[in-house]
Amino acid sequence: MARTESSNPALARSPFAQAAGRPVGFDRPSYGPPPGASYGGPATADSLEQAYYGPDATARDAGRMTVEDVVVRTAVLLAVAIATGAATWVTGATALLLPALLVGLGLGLWISFKQVTKPAPIIVYAAAQGVLMGAFSRLITYNNADLVLQAVLGTTGVALGVLFLYRSGRIRVTPAFTKMVMAGLIGFLVLVVVNLGASFFVDGGLGLRDGGPLAIGFSLLAIGLGAMTLVLDFDFVEKGARAGMPERYGWYAAFGLLVSLVWLYIEILRLLSYFQSND
Repeated sequence: MARTESSNPALARSPFAQAAGRPVGFDRPSYGPPPGASYGGPATADSLEQAYYGPDATARDAGRMTVEDVVVRTAVLLAVAIATGAATWVTGATALLLPALLVGLGLGLWISFKQVTKPAPIIVYAAAQGVLMGAFSRLITYNNADLVLQAVLGTTGVALGVLFLYRSGRIRVTPAFTKMVMAGLIGFLVLVVVNLGASFFVDGGLGLRDGGPLAIGFSLLAIGLGAMTLVLDFDFVEKGARAGMPERYGWYAAFGLLVSLVWLYIEILRLLSYFQSND
């Protein structure tokens, strides 16, 4: 069975990744099977689930996650985010930007590290992300709805393009590819933190977000990284469905995809705003 990986924290900590013995980005040794596991015979989706969730795991999860499950649940989360984002845009409630950011960050970390699979908190997270996108869009585009539409179309185009490349086999998820994406994400995060720290002492910090040529290049890098995380997420969903993960993890996978899509939208919108300000 191929090992499923994702750079997304929500997906990297999944039981499927853990059952393989090595969550994404970590080489954690295995110290033997969990209680109730046996070394005899090949591992199956049922035996792995029994080992990690106890003897009543199958009774608790009669259904299995499918790609269609993830598609439907991702569509639900996107619909919620678009609705709250549109409401925030129309009302001009830009003051909700920081609260939505904090709520989304807190919920996102909790869902990721606690492996939450219940729909309610994940839907609340989607609503908070929608408010964040609506307020951010209003502030950064100076009420230019055309830029928002262009960013939505750009995000959709990138996602569909990445999906086509993945499904056609032109992009394959390998350990080297995963390590490259992880290294890129870590480097990106370090640069963001350093730029933020430098902005307290120098106007514009390192110039990564000031709209100049360096900022444009940085946004292009972010969009490229976002596209590559989508490749890993698509790979996780496909292999997780093939391995028969419990049905409730369809919400978990949809949450991970939403995280990547929201990041792509924000970076594409930011890039478009740079070109607008330079006109």
